[in-house]
Amino acid sequence: MNAGQQHLLDLYRASRRGESAPPAPGTHTIRTAREIRRWYRFRAVVTAPTDRLPGRLRGALRTAATTLLRRGARGAGAGAGTP
Repeated sequence: MNAGQQHLLDLYRASRRGESAPPAPGTHTIRTAREIRRWYRFRAVVTAPTDRLPGRLRGALRTAATTLLRRGARGAGAGAGTP
């Protein structure tokens, strides 16, 4: 069932129940997109850069790389993995 068919079904149900008609599909799309954009701009101002996802990913990758480098340096000194 597509959005148009669902809307017609909702219109029918609302008329049978004596309720107001629901809005047509896509009526609030522009407003919703603007609110989402406003929310992301708000979050960019309010949150610290490290609390945002890209900052957290960079921190996690940096920590993982440091850990792997430390393990690699310890393993190479002991001769691990060499015949």
